[in-house]
Amino acid sequence: MHIEPGVVDGAKMALAYGTAAAGAGYSFKLAADDLKQHAFASLAVRTVLATVGTFVFFEILPHFPVGISEVHFILGTTLFLLLGPAAAAFGLVFGLLMQGTFFAPSDMPMFFVNMTTLLFPLFAVHALAKRIVPQATAYVDLDYAQVLKMSAIYQGGVVAWVAFWAIYGQGFGAENMASVMTFGAAYMLVVLIEPIADLGVLAGAKALRGAKTGGLFNKRLYSAA
Repeated sequence: MHIEPGVVDGAKMALAYGTAAAGAGYSFKLAADDLKQHAFASLAVRTVLATVGTFVFFEILPHFPVGISEVHFILGTTLFLLLGPAAAAFGLVFGLLMQGTFFAPSDMPMFFVNMTTLLFPLFAVHALAKRIVPQATAYVDLDYAQVLKMSAIYQGGVVAWVAFWAIYGQGFGAENMASVMTFGAAYMLVVLIEPIADLGVLAGAKALRGAKTGGLFNKRLYSAA
């Protein structure tokens, strides 16, 4: 989902700075909410796990350029379900920053664009999960349909933001629109794969139910709201 350097530039980057700042602000709000249920050490550990997970998604899992951007298996819903929205948000940002700093410095001019693209779909999942998942259901007990809806929200949000940045930066030209459509079509593959990965991870987490896991996971993973 990396927007390539030059797609958005000049004065238009002001919007990216603004959306990234809003995303950071809401992430800190999520952290404040998280600390009402978890210790700070738990949030810190989960953030580290989310950062490592994000880095693996970017650098180790298969990724390939398609159209206007790159297709990555960014398992944002997995991070959300296991680690909670705050840890997932910080992990996505820190993982993106680590990847750009050490492995893809050419991406750093688009850091705030890509940060927005990762965070706002996560916020949408957090908001809509309350409607998708009944309050009496722990996340380890989700079924395929529920996980698919959450994955579609996240991955669809990523595609929508990439399309927005591409059109915002380069307009509605035929070549640009073709690149956007090609990217969107390819990214739908992730929507099919992520729910399967999520269910596999949740099955592993369910097997640990009752074990002493400390603060490694979000409380909602095992407990109903």
